Amino acid sequence: MTDEGRVTQVPATDREGGSAEDAIIQARRAKAAHVRERRENPFANDVRPRLGSRTIDIADARALGDAARDASGRYDETRVREAAGADLLHVRGRVIALRSTGGLSFLRLRDRTGEVQLLVSQDALGEDYARLQDIDVADFVEAEGTLTASKRGELSIDPRRLRLVTKAYRPLPEKWHGLTDVELRYRQRYVDLVANPPVADVFRARSHVVRATRAILDAHGFLEVETPTMHTLVGGAAARPFETHHNALDMHLYMRIAPELYLKRLLVGGLERVYEIGRCYRNEGISTRHNPEFTMLEFYQAYATYTDLMDFTEVLLRGVDARLAEAMPSTHALWKEARPFTLEQPFVRVPMERAVAAAAERTAIPTWVAAAAAGGMGLVALLRDDFGASIKEWAKSSPRAKALDWGNFRKGLAKCDSDGERLFACYEYLAEPFLSGDYRTDDGKRSVPVFVTDYPFEISPLARRSDAQPELTDRFELFVDGRELCNAFSELNDPDDQASRFEAQVARKVRGDEETMDYDGDYIRALEQGMPPAAGFGMGMDRLVMMLTHSASIRDVILFPLLRPESGT
Repeated sequence: MTDEGRVTQVPATDREGGSAEDAIIQARRAKAAHVRERRENPFANDVRPRLGSRTIDIADARALGDAARDASGRYDETRVREAAGADLLHVRGRVIALRSTGGLSFLRLRDRTGEVQLLVSQDALGEDYARLQDIDVADFVEAEGTLTASKRGELSIDPRRLRLVTKAYRPLPEKWHGLTDVELRYRQRYVDLVANPPVADVFRARSHVVRATRAILDAHGFLEVETPTMHTLVGGAAARPFETHHNALDMHLYMRIAPELYLKRLLVGGLERVYEIGRCYRNEGISTRHNPEFTMLEFYQAYATYTDLMDFTEVLLRGVDARLAEAMPSTHALWKEARPFTLEQPFVRVPMERAVAAAAERTAIPTWVAAAAAGGMGLVALLRDDFGASIKEWAKSSPRAKALDWGNFRKGLAKCDSDGERLFACYEYLAEPFLSGDYRTDDGKRSVPVFVTDYPFEISPLARRSDAQPELTDRFELFVDGRELCNAFSELNDPDDQASRFEAQVARKVRGDEETMDYDGDYIRALEQGMPPAAGFGMGMDRLVMMLTHSASIRDVILFPLLRPESGT
């Protein structure tokens, strides 16, 4: 930014022990009162041209002067006036910087499209120039004037009229243009969006990503639908739900953890391609990748298999990214350069058992390498009995072996009731944490997305069993730079098989597992009506935005993430 200067905010507390912010608020309220004394409203709602000008977005106003900019980015006043003409322009926005020097003031104005400088002179405004005393940084103003350039070569508007339209009582935080307090940023997102323009870029990107996702699905014949967010049973995913109560019907309800079972009912009803983008709720911990309230995309396609959806996933992700690049070219270029992964080459496809075997080999633990020669289940057989006494020796085998989370791996295996669960535990602790390092481009500079396929049926209660290996399911999860992005599988449409899976879930719930599903008798009845062979897909939209915008935390892509109440509130 090359504006003419910035106003420095007053420190949080003054030297006399009072609140400096309170003093500023009172001073700003006094200015609002002064405006009212002139019979004007400091919270006006009649923003419109008064001098015959045309209302224009700041970005469009700047575009009028593009031809007058030299290679260094400076604007020439004469060339600007020649390019833009003498027409008056009407702009509106928030003042984000203000400096006065005698009869000349410089205001930096921002709207949803960009920023421009107001070059306000006493000669042009006459007596009205005194009204600048009532304007502060963070106020909203409107201005009418011609396009020009300052002596320093900054594109500017020379106002003939300037009016306060909204008085901001609270100042922006001290050094607001570098606001870094994470808690404050999330709690006061309305300040964060003003203080940190890149934050606003992320949320603009989120909107483009959601629209692009819809457009691609619509173009492939999918129908967008809406399903209930309050359920009488827990279903669609393995997660702990939020609970609520409907007073009039005296019904105990659960906030949905996934829309899956309702969407598949629509396949039964003949809607062969359906999708929903909507809020889901899971009563789980908060982390950089988990928020209790999040946005999920799920779609279901009749007569498709999970391999078809792997192909379509690559089309979808590249298509969304291309549309984001088109909508926000310069910002997208920065995000793309910062990404530690690439979407440009074919994604890797690795069956879970093979991933476990490869991970075992990379540990260089001799007994593991020998067992993995028979595949991942060979390692599972080796680790059925407790191996606590061997950990110290095994961890010395290689840097990879030393890096394993041995304690949690041992505990995780101890909780398993079947070899399928043990295979998944081996994958979770031995392979998944290292996916981004194990699967990379030929030059090693970036990781390649990985489809991990063929999950055990014991941990996939809604997925179709593999015809070739009934102990596995036709399922994949996609990991991008080691982070899970989506989950998909060929759908289970055998009502008897599904009923037995529900019964197994209920048995686990009885044993105390809180992240299990209920038995959904109506869904079984729907399957008995006949559901066509199909494949289904689920993806967290928040994680997709994180991935594409190179954001570190899910709370960076949710406008108002869940936070503990402020103390004293």
